[in-house]
Amino acid sequence: MAKPIVVIVGRSNVGKSTLFNRITGSHTAIVEDIPGVTRDRNYLDAEYEGKYFVVVDTGGFYSEPVDDIFSQVKEQALFAIGEGDVIIHLLDGKNGLTASDMELVRLLRASEKKVLWAVNKIDAFTREDRLYDFYQIGTDNLFPVSAATGYGYDDLMDKVVSLLPSYTDEKTDYPKIAIVGRPNVGKSTLINILLSKNRMIVSPVPGTTRDSIDSICTYYGKKYLMIDTAGIRAKDRLGYSIDRFAMVRAVRSIERCDLAIIVIDASKGIVDQDQKIAGIVRDYGKGAIFLLNKWDLIDIPEERYKTIVRELNRKMWFMQYAPALTVSAIEKKRITKVFPVIDEIIKTRKIRIPTAELNKSFNDVVSGFSIPIYKGRSVKFYYITQVKTEPPSFAVFANYPAAIKDAHIRHMEKVLRNRFPFIGTPIRIYIKARERNKK
Repeated sequence: MAKPIVVIVGRSNVGKSTLFNRITGSHTAIVEDIPGVTRDRNYLDAEYEGKYFVVVDTGGFYSEPVDDIFSQVKEQALFAIGEGDVIIHLLDGKNGLTASDMELVRLLRASEKKVLWAVNKIDAFTREDRLYDFYQIGTDNLFPVSAATGYGYDDLMDKVVSLLPSYTDEKTDYPKIAIVGRPNVGKSTLINILLSKNRMIVSPVPGTTRDSIDSICTYYGKKYLMIDTAGIRAKDRLGYSIDRFAMVRAVRSIERCDLAIIVIDASKGIVDQDQKIAGIVRDYGKGAIFLLNKWDLIDIPEERYKTIVRELNRKMWFMQYAPALTVSAIEKKRITKVFPVIDEIIKTRKIRIPTAELNKSFNDVVSGFSIPIYKGRSVKFYYITQVKTEPPSFAVFANYPAAIKDAHIRHMEKVLRNRFPFIGTPIRIYIKARERNKK
């Protein structure tokens, strides 16, 4: 099952992004003392006391939007409420209760969701008298907090995780494959062909699929769990915030999968949004295949193939390990060629290379680049070992890890890929300090 979702809602400038950053241990959300800074939802994985969940930070809630952007912010908050398992309604302890707060309270009660009301910007017991104004909400259980300093944070989070549904990693005997891509590239047509039935709604209108839908696909007796996701749209082209809502679900589908098939419209080439989708797949450490769809629309296939491969190498420079296949879902051409590639990538992701074998190539891995003197001393490498699979991950031990830059790590990755068959999967390389024996 998917991870539970905790949604933070509230009117503008009450501290939602600050609380989001504290829960996730990040600085992903923009924090600025200007109302309306957060217009798109942020979402990140989080963990508290052994409970794992996803946190969604919404834009400010307005009862009377001053323009269409704020209307969409309100709308996306409502969609996030529909998706959430627990809702934190954050209130402003300095400015008191407002009509906008009360309107959102009524909407939350009507949703019948699990809601916690937290009053922010309260830094000590002496300031908890500010709570009295908020009891007209109709609850005795208000949580005084300071998202900035952490005051009252543990009490709030203890309650949050107590309300979350149980979550365990999905265990299946067959690979989980997410079909991802921007709208109208042919994802649902593709999965209908793979399933040999009209499981998905197929329409020429971009954004028809808004939910992630699971189906079992069988090929020569082997089963695959296919996840058809909502199309991911570019931010500047979003007409309605339901598409932002679909983005959250698409990211959740990528998180769940073992491998993502990134569908690209070959007739239109590779656009910025294709790059962003590929980046999400890589960041989650998933296997990947580029599926160049609508090949039936290409006039000179040989020339187009050379052109789009060059374009892939240039624009997807961070994912050159992913194979590319040309298909036509509408004409059912070369679709089944994807299954042997899926099997190969799933196998590759589970490879574990013995430390002794890795270190036979260690000199090649750490040579080929020069590292300047660090704090007056030479940088030395000691050994390499694999620490994880899915994706394959390696630890390289050195005396001064801080001296190793991204360019050095990219070189190490290139050498490892030349030595070992890491097809279609990212690999992770971590630089660690060697523990010294204590006398």
